[in-house]
Amino acid sequence: MSSNKYLKPVKQLFRSVPDRPYVQLYYFAKFHKLANLKQPSTYNEKLQWLKLNYRRTGGSRFVDKHDVKQIVADLAGSDYVIPTIALYDDVDAIDFNALPDSFVLKCTHDSEGTAIVRDKSKADLGEIREKLSRALAHDFYWIGREPYYRGITPRIIAEPYLEDETYGELRDYKFFCFDGEVKAMYIASGRSAGATTFDYFDAAFSPLDIRQSYPRSTTMPTKPARYDEMLDLARRLSADHPHVRVDLYEVNGRVYFGELTFFHLSGFAPFEPPETDIQWGEWLTLPAPLNPA
Repeated sequence: MSSNKYLKPVKQLFRSVPDRPYVQLYYFAKFHKLANLKQPSTYNEKLQWLKLNYRRTGGSRFVDKHDVKQIVADLAGSDYVIPTIALYDDVDAIDFNALPDSFVLKCTHDSEGTAIVRDKSKADLGEIREKLSRALAHDFYWIGREPYYRGITPRIIAEPYLEDETYGELRDYKFFCFDGEVKAMYIASGRSAGATTFDYFDAAFSPLDIRQSYPRSTTMPTKPARYDEMLDLARRLSADHPHVRVDLYEVNGRVYFGELTFFHLSGFAPFEPPETDIQWGEWLTLPAPLNPA
């Protein structure tokens, strides 16, 4: 018997739990203690505080994968924006015949609904439709109660397939910005091979002994050729936010914007060593509450 029969009532039960107790339950499951939401001090505690107490009106446009492109173009220029080939309201609207031989399909409202197609002639289009259909029906807000994901209209965008010739993959360069200043970053690599690694660095690109969610690489990644340009772009895109992670790509000598992430790993991922959580918490100056839950 399918587990879906039992999974749906469980999901509905958790959706009935208000945001504050929900994030405490989730936090306890990950850290084996409750978050101090009255006087948060660690980075992950402060992310939970921001979820509940700092909710910018119209904030969803910063995380909508389609709408954020215009924000980036206005702030930094359209050259940093990956072109949109097409925008669809549902999977039935996707015209695969009109798409190039290689492309990427992404849901605009979550971080998991992605289909990477390197060769359309070998792709299982039915499987892609099924995956995206499931993602469209999924409300990403309910996982971590990240407020900006609530109310986003689910859509699908088609973009060109990008791959850096040097590494044979699309590496993610993720910059942690605090009041417009880059304090740390990490490189996510190996995802296309199913062997994801996270390698952390400070803003000067000195390696940091940090592990979180994924192992470090056995061979330390080299500094991107356009690293200084990435730093400048991250500063510009983060200047109006108390904290945001700016995700960028370097592809064959060009820098592209990926996305803005306001709650790194939803604030539910312990650091190794744990002192990192304290240090990063000192970097994050909490703003005055805005539209609290």
